[in-house]
Amino acid sequence: MAKALIGSQLRQLRRQHGHTQAEMARRLDISPAYVNLLENNQRALSVQVLMALTEVYGVDMRDLVSDRDTARLADLRAAVADPAFAEDKPDLQELRSVVDHAPRFADLFLHLYRSHRSAVDHLARMGGTGAEGDLLRTAPEAAIHDFFRDNRNYFDPLETAAEQTRHQIGGAPDDMYALLKRHLRVQFHVDVTVKSTGEMPDTLRVFDRAAGRVLLSQSLDHPNRVFQLAHVLALVTAPELLDRLTEASGIAAEATRARCRVELANYFAAALLMPYERFLDLAETTEYDIDRLAAAFGTTFEQVGHRLTTLQRDGARGVGFFLLRIDRAGNVTKRVNATAFALAEKGGACPVWNIHNAFATPGAILPQLVELPDGARYFTISRTSDRPSLGTGAAEARLVVALGCERSEAHRVGYARALNLDRGGAAARIGINCHLCPRPSCPQRAHQPIHMELPIDANRRGKTRYES
Repeated sequence: MAKALIGSQLRQLRRQHGHTQAEMARRLDISPAYVNLLENNQRALSVQVLMALTEVYGVDMRDLVSDRDTARLADLRAAVADPAFAEDKPDLQELRSVVDHAPRFADLFLHLYRSHRSAVDHLARMGGTGAEGDLLRTAPEAAIHDFFRDNRNYFDPLETAAEQTRHQIGGAPDDMYALLKRHLRVQFHVDVTVKSTGEMPDTLRVFDRAAGRVLLSQSLDHPNRVFQLAHVLALVTAPELLDRLTEASGIAAEATRARCRVELANYFAAALLMPYERFLDLAETTEYDIDRLAAAFGTTFEQVGHRLTTLQRDGARGVGFFLLRIDRAGNVTKRVNATAFALAEKGGACPVWNIHNAFATPGAILPQLVELPDGARYFTISRTSDRPSLGTGAAEARLVVALGCERSEAHRVGYARALNLDRGGAAARIGINCHLCPRPSCPQRAHQPIHMELPIDANRRGKTRYES
């Protein structure tokens, strides 16, 4: 068993039962001194003590040895990097001490910080319009995003179910459309029919389980038709699993739970079409060449990008990517993230980031090294993604997808070679958005920051009216 330090969990478990260290030691048949060492992370948890804990206190051993503390520490590091805090910030050792000795305080602090972040985001979107509503109410998209991120955007039960189903289907990726149609018909008595855009003017896919049919729009290209059938296969193959994971999300609102179930089915579909081990091997071999991955698995650029964010399996992890998708107005329409990076959590609105320039060069991949105000650097690539169009005008159906990773992992990505990062390539100095960015002399500044006052000199005119 890997070395497991569970001091905070053990302390919390003991206090929940109202036991002293001596009482816990007696029940576990160990010494009080050993309990004290365990609680202070000065000894690793042994298999014998782990088994005793599960028998005496009825806890699941997976809960005890989970990496919850690692995620909590990452969240704290991201939170204190926010420009809203003073420059004299706690170092990593101090944050680790909080996680080890005051985990509930850390959770309360993170809850308060997320409320603050939500309020600031709402204020930024309101732009002084006086819009009504509860500023602290969490949007459905944010609730689903947080659930996926809490699971590192990786669901092993879905991976396993998808791998088993893919083995049953057999065949090559080139034949997936026919293979899926046959599997749905033979195993689940579900027929697939393609309808014209005129017959399905506002719909891309309809699944009628009672009638045993799937209707697909001609507006879907081949990879998206395959993906829609893989999504339907998730609904008929693993409904109980989808229900169980949705229940585990803790989401209360019924509409949001339904949306969460859709996203979990999409995860299954991606895992089915791009099996984990083969996908990761080819990604590493090709230095994360997205076009080659899409060609090999018969998928789209965006589907490959989304799958890259899920390579979080213990012992077989890929580059830690996050994904953002924006429309022409700069709205973030998708945010997929298994990291604690501030850019992944809150970015997307800064015009200095070339994610916005990609609309001017459809189909071209734009690499960029960016730096946030806190000094964190990320390598990103941006490219347009055409959506299925149900009407005239392809430009209206065009979005931009951006993938990013930490600067330290960029050497594994072939697209980064163009920037000569080994020679200290210059980074574009970006922010989260103008309302939160502390850079005083950015030529693209459009708003006064809401959390700080920029100095004003009436006798000097800088690059913008906010800088003097």
